[in-house]
Amino acid sequence: LMVWLRRTTHYLFIVVVAVNSTLLTINAGDYIFYTDWAWTSFVVFSISQSTMLVVGAIYYMLFTGVPGTATYYATIMTIYTWVAKGAWFALGYPYDFIAVPVWIPSAMLLDLTYWATRRNKHAAIIMGGTLVGLSLPLFNMINLLLVRDPLEMAFKYPRPTLPPYMTPIEPQVGKFYNSPVALGSGAGAVLSVPIAALGAKLNTWTYRWMAA
Repeated sequence: LMVWLRRTTHYLFIVVVAVNSTLLTINAGDYIFYTDWAWTSFVVFSISQSTMLVVGAIYYMLFTGVPGTATYYATIMTIYTWVAKGAWFALGYPYDFIAVPVWIPSAMLLDLTYWATRRNKHAAIIMGGTLVGLSLPLFNMINLLLVRDPLEMAFKYPRPTLPPYMTPIEPQVGKFYNSPVALGSGAGAVLSVPIAALGAKLNTWTYRWMAA
């Protein structure tokens, strides 16, 4: 009974944590953080999304020991964000008001790494974390290119509760960085590895807490 209860609790936690991860994306200082800021602060966005995805995905993947859990985690995040997108659309906002981030392919790379290395935890941390950090900015920039005009959405539909310092600004391309995808991938690949290690360590701590 206790084993069943413990497993059920953790699978429930996967859903809860994944939903809260999407809330960080949607409500991080702005109602629609991704659409407004992904163009103007794409590097910062890429790093935050890579690390946020990898810490939760590797935690639950190592807990279950089943390749595919990371993709399951990312799928919950994606579905929840699409629900939020539908809710804003139902309120009368345009379809492009929320651009749903692309988490699933990067999570699949993490799962594939874990599977290909025969469930090697350290390989998942180093190689999987690197692949998540490298790939997520690329997938999300492709995603953004499919959005009609995120800056138009940002300026045409201002947020009444948005503080002045959070007002979206035009991107100064070339003045700060010439390639936001390359810079986001490089920084994300470096930072996702220690964050993945943190997720793995949290899994160890949880086991000890459960066993106490």
